[in-house]
Amino acid sequence: MNEPNFSKSALTTRKLTVAYKNGQPIILNLDLAIPLGKITVLVGPNGCGKSTLLKSLARLLKPVVGTVYLDSVSIFKLPTKEVAKRLAILPQGPTSPEGLTVEELVAQGRYPHQGWLQQWSQEDEKVVQQALATTGLLELAERSLDSLSGGQRQRAWIAMALAQDTEILLLDEPTTFLDLAHQVELLDLLYELNQARGRTIVMVLHDLNLACRYADRLIALRDGKAIAQGSPQEVMTKGM
Repeated sequence: MNEPNFSKSALTTRKLTVAYKNGQPIILNLDLAIPLGKITVLVGPNGCGKSTLLKSLARLLKPVVGTVYLDSVSIFKLPTKEVAKRLAILPQGPTSPEGLTVEELVAQGRYPHQGWLQQWSQEDEKVVQQALATTGLLELAERSLDSLSGGQRQRAWIAMALAQDTEILLLDEPTTFLDLAHQVELLDLLYELNQARGRTIVMVLHDLNLACRYADRLIALRDGKAIAQGSPQEVMTKGM
């Protein structure tokens, strides 16, 4: 297995173990490095720990042993707002209040940047409009989320994550429920964001062909362990 490079990483884990409430481990003793400014894709069979790992990287699940480091500092020791300014996560199948418009959803991405003395600003509005433009949603800004197609809704959630304006973006199966054409469209968008803005992107994908097409680095999981890490060619050559 290609060993992780901890020196040039946006996120790292050391001896990370995450368990169910009954003590059954989901992630076991995991050493991991997410390369800075690259696209990393987590792959593996159902139940292997991909979504759990993503939630742990976002500080949504606390480990039993080990930790997640953001720039060499344990992410669990950082203030919540600081983490939210640097890292955004889009979970699988996100839900929103009924009747919310696309623009209202995207504006929620600016909440980490608000405060008692810092209310909605021209900069916030600019970032929201940029996120809508980047995802091709300007003409749909006033539309209700409920009225959109699956592909359009996914783009709206991506736009909200972009409006959060973080250096790291985590996505749990962003292509779920999309046909192949919309899957490619969405992944092309994420690839362009990575190339144009240097965003570090970590996502869970089921389709190995798409994973190999878009990933700079693949991490193959099985039974809560990383069985291979490296370029798609390196990982697939190992007979994953």
